[in-house]
Amino acid sequence: MEQQSIQREEWNSKLGFILAAVGSAVGLGNLWGFAYRSSQGGGAAFVLLYIFVVLVVGIPIFVAEFSLGRSTNTSAVLAPIKAAGKKWSALGFLFLIAPLAIASYYAVIMGWTADIFFQSLIVGLPETTSQAGELFNLIHNGTRDFVGQIFSLVLAFYIVSGGIRRGIEKLNKICMPILFIILLGLVIWAAFLGNAGEGYRNFLFNFDLSQLANPTTIRNAFSQAFFSLSLGIGIMITYASYLNKKNDLTKQAVQIASLDTAVGLMAGLITFPIIFTFGLNETISNSTIATLFITIPSGLGQYGLIGRLVAILFFGLAYIAAITSLISLIEIPVSALIDKFKIKRNRASGITIIFIFLLGIPSALSTDLLGDIDAIANVLLILGGFLVSFLIGWVIPKTLDKELTNSGSSLLTRNYLKFMLKYVTPVLVAWGLIISVYDLLKG
Repeated sequence: MEQQSIQREEWNSKLGFILAAVGSAVGLGNLWGFAYRSSQGGGAAFVLLYIFVVLVVGIPIFVAEFSLGRSTNTSAVLAPIKAAGKKWSALGFLFLIAPLAIASYYAVIMGWTADIFFQSLIVGLPETTSQAGELFNLIHNGTRDFVGQIFSLVLAFYIVSGGIRRGIEKLNKICMPILFIILLGLVIWAAFLGNAGEGYRNFLFNFDLSQLANPTTIRNAFSQAFFSLSLGIGIMITYASYLNKKNDLTKQAVQIASLDTAVGLMAGLITFPIIFTFGLNETISNSTIATLFITIPSGLGQYGLIGRLVAILFFGLAYIAAITSLISLIEIPVSALIDKFKIKRNRASGITIIFIFLLGIPSALSTDLLGDIDAIANVLLILGGFLVSFLIGWVIPKTLDKELTNSGSSLLTRNYLKFMLKYVTPVLVAWGLIISVYDLLKG
């Protein structure tokens, strides 16, 4: 018989929570999507628009999600209902389908990442883009697809079933320092490549003003911000539900957003020098998959033993970033099952992993379908962000004020965030959502 009362866990420390939140935010969206979307959006124009979205939209929604999670002390699926009644159950449902959809294809991409890592470690790298394309076709056609997917999901099950302190927090305390060390080392290495300067110019200084009005660039900036910051999906609500009342929500939101943005920029400082040094700039803008699994391996393959060592570090880095994000996606439905049905964490984790595997089979069989699901999921995140900002800004504004007061936030900070979440952030997110839906349907 299942236990009727399960004591809710808490983070062991503020640092543990910050690292877990950063681990969720820092994923393949930074290493994989940032360079691709930047190349599509005219380099610096996309970067500027992305930073604007993070500052004006991302941080207020961060605080809103933290407030909703900590005040309700329950999973993201149930939090809107507990805070504002059953009429908000649709938002809880959105926080269930979006993470399941993303986790289903994310595990597939993680399998590819692991495969390239072991290919670099054991066999070696392709030296041309055609050889890299053949290798990738071999990886994502056949049993290797499912082996990598299952391996990633089993690893995630082991971590999530360990709980908040002994599983998620412990992993992030180990992995995130390693991630930043490897990332910094690769940034320094990339700076000495032959055409690093040209890469930097195209990434940070090639400013095409017309891109600021391009619907695709606007959609990419919103998608990148929401995806890489893990907003509008329920992750931060769920993680904040394990917080105690002593955490400064505003300060931690700024810290997490800053670290995540720094990782995205540092990833660009790695990928763009590689791309322009090895003449791969035509490949990157054609496909998101080409960036990570064709462009980078073929570029590094031209660099001999050093390139192989860098590939091992880069794809090891990518997998570390991915696993910390995958477990945050899985924790949402796991937490909901525990809170709603009072079942044990091991069983909730097992049910979730099996469902995600079955849901991910179509993505493993078709990269086109995977891309379509990714595009739709990114729009759902923006929708989730709009609904959260409207809920906190208009429906239950006292919740925000109470949680910020408990956090020790100043009156100026509280008034600023209340103003943003009521009059500015929802309007901007609605604008981004309309443009994103229009551009997605047009495409």
